[in-house]
Amino acid sequence: MLPTRTQLAQRLSNLQELIRHPDQLNQAGQTPFEIIAEAGIARLRHYPAPAGVDTRGKQPIVIVPPLAVNMYIYDLFPQRSLVATLRDQGYPLYLIDWGRPGRREAHYTMATYLQDFMPRLLAQVRAHSGQHKLTLHGWSIGAMFSYAYAALGDPDIDRLVLIGPPCDYHAPNMQNRHLAKPLKALQERTGWRVDKSPQALWHVPGWVNALGFKLMSPAGTLRGYAELLRNLDDRRYISAHATNAAFLDDMVAYPGGVTQDMIRFLITENVLAQGRLPIRGCDASLASITARVLIVVGDKDPIITPQASGKLIGLMKQAHCEMIQVPGGHMSIVSGSQAPRHIWPQVSAWLDGKSAASAAPV
Repeated sequence: MLPTRTQLAQRLSNLQELIRHPDQLNQAGQTPFEIIAEAGIARLRHYPAPAGVDTRGKQPIVIVPPLAVNMYIYDLFPQRSLVATLRDQGYPLYLIDWGRPGRREAHYTMATYLQDFMPRLLAQVRAHSGQHKLTLHGWSIGAMFSYAYAALGDPDIDRLVLIGPPCDYHAPNMQNRHLAKPLKALQERTGWRVDKSPQALWHVPGWVNALGFKLMSPAGTLRGYAELLRNLDDRRYISAHATNAAFLDDMVAYPGGVTQDMIRFLITENVLAQGRLPIRGCDASLASITARVLIVVGDKDPIITPQASGKLIGLMKQAHCEMIQVPGGHMSIVSGSQAPRHIWPQVSAWLDGKSAASAAPV
């Protein structure tokens, strides 16, 4: 059936608003927070507990995001907000916002984040909360930052929640594994290594990261736009699309030094799978981690596969590890539409001292 003139007018009006005023449709970022500290361009957020929520006896949780993403991912919709969920469960809640690096920050490396920013910001969490033992909650590269920081020797990292954590970049089905051989061959034949070139050359703008994320699943991206065209008369759908776009279309840059470290240490040398850290001259080992660890992997994650994450368990020999596999891809396992029902309750159960799997929905 052809749409009526009224329906066509509504669709055109919704499309115009989506193009001209997407910020008015965006539902993300509504949970209140305060900035309590800074380190370089990074800022530390604190999410105050609402009136009536008792935080006594709860260990502070620090959310450690990956680089290249904006913070909307943790507060995407009012009914689908990880920060609001953890805050309302009574956890003193903090989040590290890594900021937006430009070319002036091209010299930032993995060490900048792990050995400079994180110690300074976690010291502020301890001063603000009055507690020394902390839980780090990391996703993707943020998960790697979390366990790498624990490996550097902070004795009061008590628990690690690792969502889609990278480890073995040469594991089967990892998309970057085929780059290792040619990069090693180039190094052996010419002596060239990525970190022998200027860091500014390796600055990756945010729009490139956004495009790359979408190209990970081009069919899914096209389906999303097709669904948008079919639902232009549904204002709630338009608002949801604008909210997701506020995250997906506004990625953050990778500093050049970080890009170099990723190519050398993660993709070429695969140091994490050897229990080492992606820091020059660092002899810290994943074997020294003694925290309780929950690893959450997505069964359809094309970016960090379950096999790539699972390698961690054998490397963290002193840690008490539990690993669960949940439905979803790399983004959906942290904030997808099914996460509040199928994933977050398992994490909450584990934080309460139970097995995460015991909270899996039937």
